[in-house]
Amino acid sequence: MQVPLQIAMHGIAHSPALEAEIRERVAKLEAVHPRIISCRVAVEEVGRHHQQGRRFEVHIDVRVPGRQIVVNREQHEDVYVALRNAFDAARRQLEDTAREARGDVKRHE
Repeated sequence: MQVPLQIAMHGIAHSPALEAEIRERVAKLEAVHPRIISCRVAVEEVGRHHQQGRRFEVHIDVRVPGRQIVVNREQHEDVYVALRNAFDAARRQLEDTAREARGDVKRHE
């Protein structure tokens, strides 16, 4: 990665375990697409509801040559489940981008 990983946590206390989990998942993304230029991950507590409890949102912004991949829709009551879902979505998009770069995807004329 050309630009160091950026991790932001909004509305929650900084957690070394959470940061380690994010770094591990970003390393897995680099294995899928080795030409990642930058990655920014933001974890945010969106609100505390009396009946639903805490809700966490994860935003991921990954830049590769010629494309920007953004995942910003993952919400869950468990921050680790929200992370898993967001990184799974980012991985699928990176896999599609890598396939297109290799020429494995036919384009319609």
